[in-house]
Amino acid sequence: MTSSNLLDDPARQPFRPSFPIRSIQDVERLESVPLDQALQVRSTYQIFRNVGAAFGNKTALTFLRSGNPADAPIRWSYAELLAGIHQTANLLYRLGVGPQDAVAVLLPGCLDYHLALWGGEAAGIVQPLNPLLADDKLASLMTVARAKVLIAYGSDAESGMWSKAMRLRGLVPTLATVLRVAPHDEPPGAVGELPAGVLDFRAERAKEASDRLVSARDIAPEDIAAYFHTGGTTGAPKLARHSHGAQVFTAWASVKLQGLTSSDVTINGYPLFHVAGVLPASLSSLSAGVEVIIPTPSLLRNKEVMANYWKLVEKYRPTSLSAVPTVLAALANVPLEGADISSITYCRTGAAVLAPELAARFERQFNLHVHESLGMTEMAGISTITPPGVQGPAGCVGFRLPYSQLRIVALDEHGNASDRDLPPGEHGMVLFKSPNLFSGFLDASDTAKAFTHDGWLATGDLGWMDDQQRLNLTGRSKDLIIRSGHNIDPKVIEDALGAHPSVQLCAAVGAPDAYAGELPVAFATLVPGAAADEAELLAFVSAGVDEAPAKPKWVCLIEHMPVTNVGKIYKPELRSLAACKVVEGLVDAACLALEVAEGARPRVQPEGETAVRVLIDASAVGSEPMAAALKARLDEDIGRLPIKSQVVLA
Repeated sequence: MTSSNLLDDPARQPFRPSFPIRSIQDVERLESVPLDQALQVRSTYQIFRNVGAAFGNKTALTFLRSGNPADAPIRWSYAELLAGIHQTANLLYRLGVGPQDAVAVLLPGCLDYHLALWGGEAAGIVQPLNPLLADDKLASLMTVARAKVLIAYGSDAESGMWSKAMRLRGLVPTLATVLRVAPHDEPPGAVGELPAGVLDFRAERAKEASDRLVSARDIAPEDIAAYFHTGGTTGAPKLARHSHGAQVFTAWASVKLQGLTSSDVTINGYPLFHVAGVLPASLSSLSAGVEVIIPTPSLLRNKEVMANYWKLVEKYRPTSLSAVPTVLAALANVPLEGADISSITYCRTGAAVLAPELAARFERQFNLHVHESLGMTEMAGISTITPPGVQGPAGCVGFRLPYSQLRIVALDEHGNASDRDLPPGEHGMVLFKSPNLFSGFLDASDTAKAFTHDGWLATGDLGWMDDQQRLNLTGRSKDLIIRSGHNIDPKVIEDALGAHPSVQLCAAVGAPDAYAGELPVAFATLVPGAAADEAELLAFVSAGVDEAPAKPKWVCLIEHMPVTNVGKIYKPELRSLAACKVVEGLVDAACLALEVAEGARPRVQPEGETAVRVLIDASAVGSEPMAAALKARLDEDIGRLPIKSQVVLA
């Protein structure tokens, strides 16, 4: 093949947009070319070979040492990134990592994370880990994956990572080597001699070839690239397998629908153990030559970064802003103070449905329309995209990806997907088939539960199709509030409550009820400096909810909204709070009836999402007969609730 032909070879090119996507007809136009002709890149490693050759000395990654705009960043070019990926893959190969072996990663936001990710995928199977998980869950995940190497941050400054890494050495039987990543500001030689089985990542990497894969591995699209864990905050996390082909398709489709080019710059504040930070935010951008900014090891949890966000935008001139709704809500409280943010031409969000009031507030304050997308681990991070230039209402997550299929089906009596397709405008569960569908979970039984009997991915998301064939989301099937058999969409309550000018964040859940099963209730946090009481908010939201059964029974103000590590509102904790609040009401009523002194009232403790423990201090109540009578009453009253409960005499 001549050099001129090389320039035209799609297997050797970075990804580029074909034409602006403004309608489903444009998506279908992309599909006019067979997929095997349109996409010939076979692996994530091939993506980095292509962009390394195409962009060379252009900046790929910019790491911010702090949230101070005056501080000088650390920058890596595309050529440096590719060289580091080669060195990392070759180091892992030297350590015995093959295509079937897992490389676990326990790192904060840093440049080395990209070496671990893409070098790990070039050598074997990368396994990004959530550093906030407990030791036993991390060990369980690594043991199931049979992780051979752990690449870990050499400091406890971020979530105690180094101490966790050292403890994991004794908990994971297959773990042979730990590679220590030095913090960016650590002086050379500051640590001294490392324990046996622990190596310095930078020093060992420097010994390796930087221009090729020593293994000469030919990576196939169906080869497994990564294990991403889903869940993990409660219950046993599941490991989803991503193929190289699925990750490559996510990058390619994102570039096509978003129109990404090498002139773009983006700030990636998503954690890199999460699929959103790795694939839609990183791989997609890097596959097109975009400059990706990493805002300090703590990312958007860094208060200085958040306080200076608009000043950082003015300095680094990102062309896009991407963040989950809870982060957008926090940014809405950060004044511009004259900062020039005109470089941003595309603002997007995902992970949770956007509240209409937050969308309106962002547009009002910053003149930025928030475009929504849908992504999930089971579809390599992206399922639908709202392209630049397409403006939809809050909840509209855009068009399906090219070559993918999307259905809306009715729910069965158990809230699961049925076989009955619904027409545009009718609400049901979202199902997908797509080239970036994951390769199943490591546990085959988990895989079976993820799909319908005829092979469609059952997302658990609820939504509907509009007349432009855009998907609109309303929530999750597991978050439906079921009152006496009547399904209540919490988004109806959340949109009404979120419209109150004093409300920063809000969420509706079901509180246990002895007769209805669940009753709708709501939790809210207030905009800093704003004032409102619970009675006022209850009256406001009740006026905004038309359907009587959906009007919440109470609104509870809380100081901080519980969120996951990627910023989603964490409803299991709210359901636990709601269950405790209901039980506390029953405890108060029982104590009042039996004339139990205020200071002797039992303590209510959450025992998970739908379990409560009540502790009665018999000595404080005053007498054993009184304590026994109180326990008997509470056993009866709380026992009527559809939750697990235990009343204990302490």
